[in-house]
Amino acid sequence: MGSVPRSVAVAATDGMLHFELALAYEVFGSAPAAVPGPWYDVHVCGTHPVRVGRFLLEPDCGLDRLAHAGTVIVPALADVDEDPPADLVEAVRAAHEAGARMVSLCTGAFVLAAAGLLDGLRATTHWAHTEELAARYPRVEVDPDVLYVDNGSVLTSAGKAAAMDLCLHLVRRDHGSAIANVVARRLVVPPHRAGGQAQFVTTPVPAQDGHPLAELLTWAMRRLDQPITVEDLARQANMSSRHLARHFRSAAGTTPLQWLLTQRIRRAQELLESTDDSVEAIASASGMGTATTLRRHFHRTIGVPPDAYRRTFRP
Repeated sequence: MGSVPRSVAVAATDGMLHFELALAYEVFGSAPAAVPGPWYDVHVCGTHPVRVGRFLLEPDCGLDRLAHAGTVIVPALADVDEDPPADLVEAVRAAHEAGARMVSLCTGAFVLAAAGLLDGLRATTHWAHTEELAARYPRVEVDPDVLYVDNGSVLTSAGKAAAMDLCLHLVRRDHGSAIANVVARRLVVPPHRAGGQAQFVTTPVPAQDGHPLAELLTWAMRRLDQPITVEDLARQANMSSRHLARHFRSAAGTTPLQWLLTQRIRRAQELLESTDDSVEAIASASGMGTATTLRRHFHRTIGVPPDAYRRTFRP
């Protein structure tokens, strides 16, 4: 922690997205009545009035305040094609060297990466920008399949709702689960989604008319409850298994077997979200066979067990 352990500095610069900035201010700026001790002291820090979305925001402190904060929050940048502002990167680096806990929300990870704070660490950002983050900063171990990553003093989140998950995670770390639940209840959001949980992005299906795999994928999607093999897919497509694999790699960026498993997991997700069917029934309907098999693959892919996933979406 820095010299003011409860002090939270929210960095602000032109081009930041108002959702993540407002979200951080809402979580850390309003103390719930149940807190027995001091809450956070929040400051928005920037060098000048900044354009945040369609709003003009007047920071109450300069960027030099970051180096005196216990926690520094870097909200999302709208444009990740440009390098982050140099003064912001330098202020973030100085805050880290001073001992602040560094937190990025969504594409704010590009600022932490530019400052060198993510070198050699696992990190995440919005799924749409993970490839760009990995390409631009090869020393960062980018994980596209999680909601947030906690490295102790450096934390990163995926986009939008995942930023809320990370903020609540910090409250949980600082004040305990009971207080974090009070904050979540006030904000009307789930009290806890594990950081290792996937970002719940459906794998795109290349099923355009005329595509060599279009009819095959439609055929397979209608039979997910059946024990389809790669050989079955190849036979249905009138291709060799090797030829089929090349088409899948080109169109979907994955193997036929992995695509099939992903669709089964997605079908299980839909049933967990929309029905009260037992895990055994969902395993059968999604072609997983047994509840044990479904739980193993679901936990490995999504990051949480089926029952925990259902509680998130069907409280």
